[in-house]
Amino acid sequence: MNTQDSTSKPTFWSGAVRSTKKIFKWVIILLIIFGFTVVYWKYFYTYSEGYRAGLLQKFSNKGAMFKTYEGEMILSSVSSNNNVAIASEKFLFTVTNKSLVRQFDTLQGQSVIVHYKQKNAPLFWRGDSPYLVDSVKVRK
Repeated sequence: MNTQDSTSKPTFWSGAVRSTKKIFKWVIILLIIFGFTVVYWKYFYTYSEGYRAGLLQKFSNKGAMFKTYEGEMILSSVSSNNNVAIASEKFLFTVTNKSLVRQFDTLQGQSVIVHYKQKNAPLFWRGDSPYLVDSVKVRK
């Protein structure tokens, strides 16, 4: 007569299943941590921060689902003797601070200095540009 129960002595398969579950659990935890790290680095990490000076050409509220405030500045690298920009590039940016909107509306066509933070990629509800402007001053 066999008095040993099958649950009293662990078999090879139950140990293998237990260790496989443990490995699977750690792989899932590491994948979740890696995923959160990638999302943080891509969308929330500040890649660069600085100032840009130029002529505020355009400022508008746009978007199909999420309305955001988008702006466009002309950055002049060379100007003629009549204060006309010869060589220029555009600087596209997003304004997330609602208190700055009124300021930007009144500064179109003027020379301004903006402070920006550049993210690695834009979030669709935060605007079209990775450049987020958080302050503006009139350039004299």
